[in-house]
Amino acid sequence: MKSKTFNIRSMTQLALLTAITLVLAYTPIGYLPLGPFNVSFLSVPVCIGAVVMGPGVGAFLGLVFGLTSFGNALSGGSVMGVALMSVSPVGYFVQSVVGRVLMGLCTGLIFRAVRKVDRRGFASYVVGAVSAPLLNTVFYMGLMCLIFYNCEYVQNLVASTGAANPILLVLAVVGVQGVIEVLVCGVIGSVISKAVDAALGRRAAERPSSVPAEALAEGANGYLPHAEPAAAEEQEVTVVMPVPDKTSEN
Repeated sequence: MKSKTFNIRSMTQLALLTAITLVLAYTPIGYLPLGPFNVSFLSVPVCIGAVVMGPGVGAFLGLVFGLTSFGNALSGGSVMGVALMSVSPVGYFVQSVVGRVLMGLCTGLIFRAVRKVDRRGFASYVVGAVSAPLLNTVFYMGLMCLIFYNCEYVQNLVASTGAANPILLVLAVVGVQGVIEVLVCGVIGSVISKAVDAALGRRAAERPSSVPAEALAEGANGYLPHAEPAAAEEQEVTVVMPVPDKTSEN
């Protein structure tokens, strides 16, 4: 019963985070246009899922994020996406979707690693929340340079920024965008993740108190199941007490 309740709760949380990701993706509150790029706030629910529910959920929410980004390029909503899609749709799928899956997965793994040495502190939640937008930028721009660096669109960016290598190109192009994403996700993601994790921890701590003491004793040493047979044996002994023979006295 507890396992069933846990599964229902986890599915509800996952559905809620997925819905938030979709709302952010298809409403103006999810993206802030900034030149050829869109400052994305979709890393916030990905971060919360990865921190609270684990790397697997982070990877799934990253997949949802990536698919919405790919769909945004298909519909012409992203200048960079449209340009790179015209060069290689498969390459842009890897950049926008696979990169976001890796972002969610790695965010959860980083949080778990830091959490081992920060069990009671707030630092692990901050590190997990900040790592999500940073990894989003690293994977997205890194894959762009790896796949599309020699195409005309990227070379135009290189010429306009004066970047001498891919690393300088990434820093020049996403400087302001990266700062905004890190600030937004770092603050919102860490606070919400900590609050949700604390609430779930309290419910988990309170759950054993609702288990009856008899059930705990029964599961612990099997004492109660033997109590009734013992009483039955005592009653049976009382019933079979010998009765004096009155005919022999006469």
